[in-house]
Amino acid sequence: MAINQAVCATFKQELLDGDHDLSNDTVNLALYTNSATLDANTSAYSPTNEVGNSGSYSAGGGTLANANVSLTKTNATASTAFVDFDDLSFTNATISAQAALIYNTSSANTNAAIAVLDFGGVKTSTSGTFTIQFPTNDATNAILRIS
Repeated sequence: MAINQAVCATFKQELLDGDHDLSNDTVNLALYTNSATLDANTSAYSPTNEVGNSGSYSAGGGTLANANVSLTKTNATASTAFVDFDDLSFTNATISAQAALIYNTSSANTNAAIAVLDFGGVKTSTSGTFTIQFPTNDATNAILRIS
């Protein structure tokens, strides 16, 4: 089993096909155990090796709110588009997760994968709050960037 952080290959194609509107679509984040296989070839949400229901976490994860899509021009020929979401928390939860999948429930391709996040190790909460904290929303740090 392997988890490799990546923007999913199918997302890139679907983006050019106009299947994603991250400002208006419903985008979710699901958590996965270290037994999951997730990488650039992941094309859709699957419950296989997803963490179990606990506290406010249930199958499929949670909805990412307040997408903030931005564009920065660094010079006349270079620019970066990027997106950020509000941090997402699951309360009263006992969770052990190594990765997350961001996916679009509104896409023409049902539950289309957007990106795999590798936490770099198993992160846990015990009857507490498990929070996904997104990085600074800028052209260098945002969770999803296209240059």
